[in-house]
Parts: sequence; structure tokens; C-alpha cells
Amino acid sequence: MHIVVCIKQVPDTKNVRIDPDTHTLVRQGVESIVNPFDLFAVEAALKLKDVNEAKITVITMGPPQASEALRDVMSRGVDEAILLSDRAFAGSDTWATSTTLAAAVRKMGDVDLILCGKQAIDGDTAQVGPEMATLLDIPYATFVKAIDIPDTSHLKVSRQTDEGTEVWKIPKPCLLTVIKEVGEPRLPSLRHKMRAKKAQIPSWGIAELGLEPEEVGLSGSFTQVVRVFSPPVRDDRVIIEGTVAEQAEQLYNLLKEAKVPGI
Repeated sequence: MHIVVCIKQVPDTKNVRIDPDTHTLVRQGVESIVNPFDLFAVEAALKLKDVNEAKITVITMGPPQASEALRDVMSRGVDEAILLSDRAFAGSDTWATSTTLAAAVRKMGDVDLILCGKQAIDGDTAQVGPEMATLLDIPYATFVKAIDIPDTSHLKVSRQTDEGTEVWKIPKPCLLTVIKEVGEPRLPSLRHKMRAKKAQIPSWGIAELGLEPEEVGLSGSFTQVVRVFSPPVRDDRVIIEGTVAEQAEQLYNLLKEAKVPGI
């Protein structure tokens, strides 16, 4: 069984600042980390490997320094890593990113399961996983919290919904986006740290993936972030206190004063 885990290196949100002139994230001097949700996907893969014969390959798209994120997850027990890096990938939106990742999976050729975190903390779109599955024409499930392998051709997954839990039987190959309930990420071990430090991580660019320039980066993106900004501080806030009944009455009167339709 070959499991591919997609991860992303993101800025540590505790230190994120926005440039007031360019309206973009200030990345200089900001520590980069593995997207926390992706670590749950790594743990899900490792748990499957613990009870089944499996090879785990982790991939990420980013600049050369993104290899640090790959070595991080290799130090937790992942077998192999591949960096997708090319100047042509710069400016990719979720669709162009999914196109690049899907091309890497096709190049591998023998993938049974693709795991992703539910979303990235820098974009919060939760789009890349489903878009990858669509491009690869394979089934997928989102918000998965448990994975079992009942037979050689299917997976049994439990996914969290607003109404409760759904249990699906999904054929392989497939893609799953996972949530934290799949398991707490394990810590790196000294043995795996040493192996990760010495590992030769191949880098695939646009030529190796067989993609055209117009398919990736800004050229292959349907969306573009024009401006990032912090919400303005508001000073017209009202604190409602009292019993539930008193708060409800106060809220009703405030909405009525504001002439909210239907009040």
C-alpha cells in the first residue's frame, strides 16, 4: 500500500503581521512551520503503516526551504519525501496548487491513498484536497476522523458532519482530508531525525511533472489575492448583561432601534 501525504509549510500565525503599504503578509523574520492540520494527516498515515504494510511518501509545493517541512515529517517516521519547487509555481491559487500536486501523484503512478489536512491555517479554504481528487478522477471524503481497511480494495472511514458521524465505504485509490480526531501527532524520534537529516530529497519542477507554464502559478490560477488587511477596530460595541430573558429583550430592542428588517 502506497500512501501519499500532502503537506504545506506556512508562517507561524502567532507572529503574522500585515504590511500596511503592500497589504501582504510580512514573511521576513517569521518562523515557518508545518501546517498543523497536515500533521494529523501524517499521523493518520503512520497509524495505518503501524498495522499494515505501507510506504508513506510526503510531498509539498514551495520554495527550496520548504524541504525543512519535509524533513520534519520524515523525522516522525515518513519513508520518502518529494519537493515540488519551480519559479513557475509562484502565485498559485488552490486550483493551480492542486494541478501541481495531482501531476506529482500521477508521476508516482502507484498511489493507493492520498491524505491531506482539512485545511491550511494561512488560507483556510479547504479546497486543495477535493480539487486534487477531482483532477485525478478519484473518490474522496472530507473531515475524516477514523480510517479502517476492511479489505484490499476499500477503506472504511468515519467523517464528522454537523449532524453527527457518517460511515462510508470508499474504494481505492481515494483521497481523504482528516481532522484532529484521527490522532495526536507523534513526536520525532532520534533514529528518524538522523535519517531525515541525511535524506536526499528529490525536487520536481514543471519539466519533471510534464506541465505547461499556463497551467501553474499565476497563469494557471482562477483567483488572485489582491489585498490582505486586518479588520478595523470598532468602538460601537455593546455588551449585553443580565439573565437570558433580559439579554434577549435588550438584543430585541437594539435590533429594533437599528431598524433591522423583520424586527
